[in-house]
Amino acid sequence: MPTHPQASDGISTQPVVITAEQVRQLDLSPLRPWLELAPAELLGHSGQLSLSFDWPQAPEDPREQSEIAELRLWSLRADALHPGLTLLLERSGGQLCRHVAMQLPHSFSRNEGIRFAPASLELWITHRLFLLEDWSRTHGLACRGQLTAMATVLGYELDPQFWTALD
Repeated sequence: MPTHPQASDGISTQPVVITAEQVRQLDLSPLRPWLELAPAELLGHSGQLSLSFDWPQAPEDPREQSEIAELRLWSLRADALHPGLTLLLERSGGQLCRHVAMQLPHSFSRNEGIRFAPASLELWITHRLFLLEDWSRTHGLACRGQLTAMATVLGYELDPQFWTALD
């Protein structure tokens, strides 16, 4: 069995593969090493988690993964039970966008990529910012910069006064 490079805390630098059986069983165990990180370690791995769905799809099936009901259901469960997952997901290669597309209404364009329904994105990102800001404060951590970066990657411009209202 090949070994994958790992960080000093045992987190693999390779994508986490989610098998079709794990999707069907709504099995989140492949995420366990990431989700068992202490809060400070979790923030230290922000933007580093990549997921790869090993899902059978016919070559003529034009759907994006975010349009496949079974993958969406698995992602919804992962998101519901582990809202900090969004902090872990890789951003520049599209992992975070794909994950959010599993949660929200969107359209896909070959030229423009994923386009979220604006009102849905605003509600989702605001909820996530409140949730994760509170989580980080509870653990004595600061992650506003990471949360702002997450919003930006999703195409959401955060009003600078947003954080002031929470202080």
